[in-house]
Amino acid sequence: MRTTHRIGRAAAVFTAVGALALTGCSGDEGKDEPDKASGSEASPSVALPKLDGEKLSVAAVWTGAEQANFVKVLKEFEKRTGATVTFVPAQDPIVNFLGTKIAGGQPPDVAMIPQVGAIKQAAEKKWAKPVGPEAKAQLAKNYSKVWQDLGAVDGTQYGVYFKAANKSLIWYNTKAFENAGASEPKTWKDFLATAETVSASGVTPVSVGGADGWTLTDWFENVYLSQAGPEKYDQLAQHKIKWTDGSVKDALTTLAQLFGKPSLIAGGADGALQTEFPASVTQTFTGGDTPKAAMVFEGDFVGVNIAQTKAKIGTDAKVFPFPAVGPEAPVVTGGDAAVALKDGKGAQALLTWLASADAAKIMAEQGGFISPNKSLDDAAYPNEVQRTMAKALITAGDSVRFDMSDQAPQSFGGTPGKGEWKILQDFLKNPKDIAGTQAKLESDAAKAYKS
Repeated sequence: MRTTHRIGRAAAVFTAVGALALTGCSGDEGKDEPDKASGSEASPSVALPKLDGEKLSVAAVWTGAEQANFVKVLKEFEKRTGATVTFVPAQDPIVNFLGTKIAGGQPPDVAMIPQVGAIKQAAEKKWAKPVGPEAKAQLAKNYSKVWQDLGAVDGTQYGVYFKAANKSLIWYNTKAFENAGASEPKTWKDFLATAETVSASGVTPVSVGGADGWTLTDWFENVYLSQAGPEKYDQLAQHKIKWTDGSVKDALTTLAQLFGKPSLIAGGADGALQTEFPASVTQTFTGGDTPKAAMVFEGDFVGVNIAQTKAKIGTDAKVFPFPAVGPEAPVVTGGDAAVALKDGKGAQALLTWLASADAAKIMAEQGGFISPNKSLDDAAYPNEVQRTMAKALITAGDSVRFDMSDQAPQSFGGTPGKGEWKILQDFLKNPKDIAGTQAKLESDAAKAYKS
């Protein structure tokens, strides 16, 4: 179903991002235009019930601008239904957070769950409620099969994917590249050469948010998908092959070419391990001619953090696809799915709303967001960079490879200070210990997949 050819086609679309002649357009366009973000100026694409007086709550790990943008989506739902919706800040790992809420008799009506494995856990624990017919109709109308399948457990639909991410992008400071005489690399070999060129200019080339272990899993997954190929990727994601496999050794060896050179990473390994993801972005796009780094790897959502600096996406900040390690550049995606935790008309109406193009449009207009909703008009995105990334995601269709760590049991792939997150942080600190890293990964994975 997910062929190398189709992944290559999506990667080719991503390649166009770096070649675009873009005008200065930051990810915060439209934030001061509430009428534009209301989504109510056109005929509604979805019918919603009247919920006058009903009170609902939605839990998500989103903070800052991402949370504020999502609240605008909830406000429009309130306007259309008469319900009152409260945003509940959650913490990672979200399954633990939800377990505490459920044990206390106060589960949110809906939770935005960022891991496929966590959706499965919620279903197995019988916390999650199946998606109703109205939301299913929106899914059938607006989503390719892969996104529906990702929200299903044993054939029952539980999740509605509202937010997606292209996690195969490297953002760069254009001034730092220009001063170094560097150009956008297309292969891993060229990427390392570009890093050395930038380093020689006096700017550290790569910013790594190693304090957040999930960023390191994304580094690994992109290298692994490109180098080992999609079939192996699926096998490792399902633990059908062990982490001691030679393909994992090859990917870690490739990563060590970067992680093993402290001069190429802002602050070296120790500095990277103290740098949280938001700071890894902002330090790349502040500091004038001498930023702390010239490049930062992560998904389209980096735009939200760039918007917190003075840099303009398309002029000061540009993007190129994650370089090809093997025959094809990787296309890895992630996403957040809405899951109902309470029975009732309100929770199901909210799922229906979040599966609609109208809801996606409101969030898209704010920037720093990509929707897997194929019915969304890409004109909703505030700049050409966002539009191109969104088009590529939709073009990839059922070939999208979902974030591997997000498919794993949360104890292995989604818990701070444990499992894959912690082991790859240790690997960043000591990238020479490839065999030891593989052994630890396999030991923790074996326990997690059995439980």
